[in-house]
Amino acid sequence: MGIINFGSMNLDHVYSMPHFVQPGETLQSSSYHIYAGGKGLNQSVAAARAGASVIHAGVIGAGGEMLLSLLKDNHVDISSIASPGVPQGHAVIQVSESGENCIILYPGSNHAITRSYVDDVLASQSAPEFVMLQNETSEVPYIIDAAFRRGFSVVFNASPFDASLLQIDLSKVAWLLINEIEGACLTGRSGPEEILAVLCERYPETGVVLTLGKEGSLCAKDGRILHQGIFPVDAVDTTAAGDTFTGYFVASLDAGMSLEEALRRASAASAIAVTRPGAAPSVPVAQEVSAFLSERS
Repeated sequence: MGIINFGSMNLDHVYSMPHFVQPGETLQSSSYHIYAGGKGLNQSVAAARAGASVIHAGVIGAGGEMLLSLLKDNHVDISSIASPGVPQGHAVIQVSESGENCIILYPGSNHAITRSYVDDVLASQSAPEFVMLQNETSEVPYIIDAAFRRGFSVVFNASPFDASLLQIDLSKVAWLLINEIEGACLTGRSGPEEILAVLCERYPETGVVLTLGKEGSLCAKDGRILHQGIFPVDAVDTTAAGDTFTGYFVASLDAGMSLEEALRRASAASAIAVTRPGAAPSVPVAQEVSAFLSERS
């Protein structure tokens, strides 16, 4: 059926560092690149490269032309994107020699989404089944409520975490995708099984995918709990790993795949992504993921 993604769009300023800068420390970067990023853009690219029909909804800022070009080049529908003349959202990313990253995020244009804009987008698009969003834009609770009222299946990647998420009615979310830290913040529990138990009790109709880094992921839906392990690879940059997983997971559900297939495909796509630098540019296409899985069957 397709996906509408109310997603953030960022310019990622990426610095390769020997280690993360500490308080009072000045370090020289060994390289510097500008990439197209933002959790929303990354997830739209991932879902489109996975084969889904994707409409990206959001606000582009001054200097964000390369973001539109990337979405268009990946066959993402950009006709709903607004451009009200606000500063472009961007991120400053440090990537350590071990492949880990830390990120400073300036929301800019991503916080220019309004309720009237949300209503206009949803009213003009009746075919897509899924509405996907992350916690990097304005009006997240309203998007969830409005999409739910119109009968869409809402997929919420509750990242990055902040206290506002505790006020959202997650019973209106069909799929909640979080990592272990975000799960602990939402539930007050520390172990993966405890986090899932609390969320499933609170929101019995909501499917939950809990990503666990090197331990893979857990998925709880309709009384079932599935575990998907990782595919070991040599990591270069983990920046878009979670977004790749999310985009491929939703696209796989949209294609009618089973939960087992969706989780395995998302995990494989994420594994490929971390072997490459950058955010959106690191996302593999569907044929690469199929070949990767065939080699490991």
